[in-house]
Amino acid sequence: MAGIIEVRGLSKTFVTKDADVEALQGIDLSIQAGDIYGIIGMSGAGKSTLVRCLNFLERPTSGTVEIEGRDLSTLSETELRAKRAEIAMIFQHFNLLMQKNVVDNICFPLLYGGVSKKNGGTGGGMSRKAARQRAMELLEIVDMTEKANAYPAQLSGGQKQRVAIARALAVNPKILLCDEATSALDPQTTQSILRLLKQINREYGITIVIITHEMSVVREICSHVAIIGNGHLVEQGRVSDIFAHPKTKEAKELIVKGKGEERRTLESHQRDLMKGKCCIRIAFSVNSSFEPVIANMVLRFGQPINILRADTKNVEGIARGEMILSLPDDVQMQEDMKAYLTQRGLAVEEVDGYVD
Repeated sequence: MAGIIEVRGLSKTFVTKDADVEALQGIDLSIQAGDIYGIIGMSGAGKSTLVRCLNFLERPTSGTVEIEGRDLSTLSETELRAKRAEIAMIFQHFNLLMQKNVVDNICFPLLYGGVSKKNGGTGGGMSRKAARQRAMELLEIVDMTEKANAYPAQLSGGQKQRVAIARALAVNPKILLCDEATSALDPQTTQSILRLLKQINREYGITIVIITHEMSVVREICSHVAIIGNGHLVEQGRVSDIFAHPKTKEAKELIVKGKGEERRTLESHQRDLMKGKCCIRIAFSVNSSFEPVIANMVLRFGQPINILRADTKNVEGIARGEMILSLPDDVQMQEDMKAYLTQRGLAVEEVDGYVD
């Protein structure tokens, strides 16, 4: 089934006086209407370039982007502006007008953005009274009514992002692009913004695309994810599947090693101690979470197991446990233990180099 966003063979090359830089190469994506879709990668991977190609703020060098079946490259400038009205965007640094108060920030696209009749406007912008009424409705949605007359300098980071979300919703978009929208926020504020985005997705059916380098954001809110590495799409699928079975180096670095804000390392003496050991990552399914699997395995094989890391993460709204284990040196016992865990519904993979 065709998605609301279809990307086929998308490449983007930036031409500079020194060299041509290939930011994206051969990207294929299909995003279904109503999804919350994550695009994740390390800094410089190309994910922000990709999101700007989705609304043609950056024109791809080759390939196509289709929104609801319409190839953006075939649209006139007038048609493209109309289509962009259906694709709102929020940013890491909010992009609010500092000289205008909160309600006027939200009114701005309603008054001057040429809101189409299809999207609740008049085709040439709303009257000031109608725009203000709509802005107050949006402030209620994002729980910011009491800050209507405040200026951006008087707001916290989370409050600014709520205003930015309200402004993005002003034109009744079908798609909301979020480019590192929580990167400038503390963890508690990030959680509140993610809850708000989930509420908006659920209540208004808006398709949300989240660009991030934070795996915790993807796990918390997204149903599907694409992982970008060095301009290439290296892995994509349901978040729960990739969390349980990461296949590529990039996915394992994001999920297993926990780069960025989630990275956990062992102390130097522990690293030295564990070099050369057989280490595995196990991810518990919903059913396997109710059985003391590790304790039973120790009793069955009569060998101690070293737990290097244990954690519980929210994946698609469900608590999923994971562990990094160091197995005994006996190769046959290692294989028997991995088979034992697999038979009990756990996802098992070797994580060679976990302690490096």
